[in-house]
Amino acid sequence: MNLGEIAPGWWWLIGGLLLLMAELVAPGVFLLFIGAAAMVTGAFVLLFDLGVGPALVLFAIYTALAVAIGRKVYANRIVDSPDPLLNDRSARLIGRSVAVVSTVDEHGGRVRVGDSEWSARGGPAQPGELVRVVGAEGNCLRVEGAPRLSA
Repeated sequence: MNLGEIAPGWWWLIGGLLLLMAELVAPGVFLLFIGAAAMVTGAFVLLFDLGVGPALVLFAIYTALAVAIGRKVYANRIVDSPDPLLNDRSARLIGRSVAVVSTVDEHGGRVRVGDSEWSARGGPAQPGELVRVVGAEGNCLRVEGAPRLSA
């Protein structure tokens, strides 16, 4: 038996299996979907004796469908973490008092956080005053005047 005598459906199945094995070697979650699409294409080619053109069209459709389903599944994955704000630096600043560097109002301004400066809105506050971070919009901090102590 030479390689030309193997039915095209088996080539699809073998290719899909190789892609799944490649996913094990170099995990990236992407080859998993292409491998699954190749295996489903191989099954259809074997069952319905399809030619190369229809098989390629099926493979393209199955790949798009598998990737869309995979993105939906992985996008909705909830990851429990002891620190849910670990990668959200601006949200970690909420509640901190920071010093105003340039006048802060509803249109903008700058505040000093540690050794760096951040964009800020809110206030109003003048340079040198302390304000409290009450929210974050991207990497722009929402601030309001720190409560003043009365005598």
